[in-house]
Amino acid sequence: MLTFTEAQVLAWITPILWPFIRILALFGAMPVLGQRSVPVRVRVALSFLIAICAQASLPAMPEVRLDSALALLLVIQQMLIGLTIAFAARIVFAAIEFAGELIGLQMGLNFAGFFDPMTGGEATAVSKFFGISVSWLFIVINGHLLLISAVVQSFSAFPVGPEPFAFLRAVQPQVWGVEIFRLGLWIALPLVAMLLFVNLVLGIISRVAQQMNIFAIGFPITLGVGLVGVLLTLPMMQVPFTMALERLLANFQ
Repeated sequence: MLTFTEAQVLAWITPILWPFIRILALFGAMPVLGQRSVPVRVRVALSFLIAICAQASLPAMPEVRLDSALALLLVIQQMLIGLTIAFAARIVFAAIEFAGELIGLQMGLNFAGFFDPMTGGEATAVSKFFGISVSWLFIVINGHLLLISAVVQSFSAFPVGPEPFAFLRAVQPQVWGVEIFRLGLWIALPLVAMLLFVNLVLGIISRVAQQMNIFAIGFPITLGVGLVGVLLTLPMMQVPFTMALERLLANFQ
């Protein structure tokens, strides 16, 4: 007759349970793979597969009774760390979309808003275009592998232990909102400056040739220059995006 003790069950479950919860929290909120279009079963299966494959590089997990108060705190810790890593990637995506908002405002395209079924909110044309472009860039530069590597290495930086919320003092995610404005302005500022120069030229033209209807020709010119600027901005987006993503994920490595 096959018999086993509670200690043996905990020794079998805990090496998989805590990594699985942390990785599942990451896949539930990370960009691209965390969208509603990705089935929940796929996320759960990928999380379980990564938790098994990462066993060789993970430190030893503590054996905690699953019906204790400490086990509940450890579950909350794993969920918070996984969500924080996903939040770091979301910050970078939000910065890119913020740059699109600024550019669209200067181009006059922010009135072209529509409902985004992926996020469940409103999005403008330029912001959504930047978001889709950076999603492709995220996959091309293996950004999903960077997130998986960060969540695996986070078990060495922030191990499963009796202080579930100690990592919050180290990473301080509440100050990451500055990155949205810093990176967004970094990407949008050249194009905003170019459109500002175009508006100044149109203002001078309206003063010199007052019989010209500046409102009739101003919007097509601003829109055309803005579209050309967006086309020229896209190849240069990889460097700030990659630097910001690696800088935020370095907190977990």
